[in-house]
Amino acid sequence: MIKRLWSRKEEKSSISEHTLKSDNIPVHIAIIMDGNGRWAKKKGLPRIAGHRSGMKTVKRITMAASDLGVKYLTMYAFSTENWKRPKEEVDFLMKLPQQFLEMEIDELMENNVQVRMMGDIKNLPAHTRAAVEVAMRKTANNTGLVLNFALNYGGRLELIEAVKRVASLVEKKEIKIDDINEEFFSSYMQSQQIPDPDLLIRTSGEVRLSNFMLWQLAYSEFYFTDVYWPEFSEEHFTAAIQEYQRRARRFGGV
Repeated sequence: MIKRLWSRKEEKSSISEHTLKSDNIPVHIAIIMDGNGRWAKKKGLPRIAGHRSGMKTVKRITMAASDLGVKYLTMYAFSTENWKRPKEEVDFLMKLPQQFLEMEIDELMENNVQVRMMGDIKNLPAHTRAAVEVAMRKTANNTGLVLNFALNYGGRLELIEAVKRVASLVEKKEIKIDDINEEFFSSYMQSQQIPDPDLLIRTSGEVRLSNFMLWQLAYSEFYFTDVYWPEFSEEHFTAAIQEYQRRARRFGGV
């Protein structure tokens, strides 16, 4: 029998909501979940132990975001470059979405969370693809937080595929070159139904985008922390949003 990571009825979020401005919660938060392997190494554990622990953090932060009224949460789960990792690790990573979704689907439903995915789904292992498709189908009518997994995702690949689709329309004379603007081009990105992230969080001390949402992050606020993903708590999440709320977003204006 599959056991849930923990029950919302048994453990409530420890977020101090009064420390945040309720009228300035980011609509869309994107997270590069980094440091699972280094966290495990620091503890003398195999890398897969870090990924297993990181899965528990996904649950905690998903529910924290839902509690705070975040509308969209995008998690960078597996990049197109991650296939270069050792086969044993890749095989384990491909099982995690299936394990997470099977364990947590009931609670995601209870909390009105809708699951989506961006990335090259057709090249995922069949069991991974099936688990994601089932979760998306079951939660399709939920109207709460949208939990968007970037799985087998690469920002450059996404841009190239969008350019190909738009170029095909020009080639077929269905549109003119002058019809192409930012809004039109965005409609051919995989995130077409999701607003651009207001806030990007990256854990583990790395300070780079790693080929993540290169188009969509043009005006996002960036928040980097040295905390490894398995240790990233609701309090750390709150701190990131607090920092976001201290900033003035001018989008190139004054």
